[in-house]
Amino acid sequence: MAQKPSIPKGTRDFSPVEMVRRNYIFDTIKSVFKLYGYLPIETPAMENLSTLLGKYGDEGDKLLFKILNSGDFLKKVPEDDLQNAEPGKLVKYISEKGLRYDLTVPFARYVVQHRNDITFPFKRFQIQPVWRADRPQKGRYREFFQCDVDVIGSRSLLNEVELVQIINDIFEKLKIRTTISLNNRKILYGIAEYIGETEKFTSMTVAIDKLDKIGIEKVKEELRLSGISEKATDRISEILTFEGSTEQKLSYLEKLFGDTETGRKGVEEIAAVFDYLKSMTLTSDVKLDLTLARGLNYYTGAIIEVKANDTQMGSICGGGRYDDLTGIFGLPDVSGVGVSFGADRIYDVMLEKNLFPDDTSATTHVLFINFGKSEEKYCLPYVGKLREMGINTEMFPDAAKLKKQMNYANNKNIPFVVLAGENEMNTETFTLKNMQTGEQKSVSYDELQKIVS
Repeated sequence: MAQKPSIPKGTRDFSPVEMVRRNYIFDTIKSVFKLYGYLPIETPAMENLSTLLGKYGDEGDKLLFKILNSGDFLKKVPEDDLQNAEPGKLVKYISEKGLRYDLTVPFARYVVQHRNDITFPFKRFQIQPVWRADRPQKGRYREFFQCDVDVIGSRSLLNEVELVQIINDIFEKLKIRTTISLNNRKILYGIAEYIGETEKFTSMTVAIDKLDKIGIEKVKEELRLSGISEKATDRISEILTFEGSTEQKLSYLEKLFGDTETGRKGVEEIAAVFDYLKSMTLTSDVKLDLTLARGLNYYTGAIIEVKANDTQMGSICGGGRYDDLTGIFGLPDVSGVGVSFGADRIYDVMLEKNLFPDDTSATTHVLFINFGKSEEKYCLPYVGKLREMGINTEMFPDAAKLKKQMNYANNKNIPFVVLAGENEMNTETFTLKNMQTGEQKSVSYDELQKIVS
């Protein structure tokens, strides 16, 4: 007996109905991106490992999918390393490429590689799949789509404000109620300055980034294990658990940081962003979240995270500012900021909340029933005319039993069915059935196209 085929864990097939719904999400996101002047690009699914490694921190590097070199991939491995077989040592010999982990690092590589063809500030969007060797669970997949929007070549805080507007507009169109959380990596560095642990900054942010998942006590335990003193750990905990309005938090931080230059700069930047947002009408809640860290090493300024209200799903959008990501590829001092929308999580939220429009389940708007060769010849010109009008129309390919053809229309949620037999052909008319109401009547072609258009 043949083994039943399967797909890798953490990946999914998408049915026609699912694809129509996913395209509804993509089209909505693209429409807002274009509204703000962003242009599309695409990059390869695989990048050189030298491009990817070291950009996401130790945790991220572990989740990179590596691609074995073609041919005899063990040929270049020294005998000693082959015998010891330590994975870390073997990788540099057997793998030169990897699947992209996100779209931001490939974007930075693209900017450097095409710097002479780009007009700065460069505003781009990119909707493509990424891969992470993570443990699959609800809302977390090994292959998933990201919808990125970035502007690079400008340090203006208006870019952060614009991204908040884009996030708000997209989720308003998708009818998802959201909370947009903002913080600044400079504020987090200010905390490290305040407690005298700047050398442990990366370990501190990695631990803080897990707060939602493991809770404050486990975070404190991780901080202690990374070598941060008990006193400093308690100070971090005190700051992270401070409650109050955005204004109260900013005032608290201003007093706390005093002469800590980086922290004070972070407070000034985030305060300016909130000051801009005050004059705008937003449907999303926007708040300052001091626990927001986003553990990716390349963030240097504002950090953004979005969660859907009233659901257990994790973040559905996130990003931040990176001041010198292009510097590692030979183009220093080019600041950028962007966010990424998680299409798969957005899909799951919309499915859970029943937010997809009814018409996203139908791709065909009109179905012509097939009664035989003569009827086919009568109907086909009108099928073509409806298609020329932009109305999704099909004709059943076989003269099958009427019940089978009507079941086909029902299963595909086709709203209109056209029947044309001998009587209709003689009178140059059609019988049009509304599948939602059950109403059925005789119409001319002109009447038919008015009703279905």
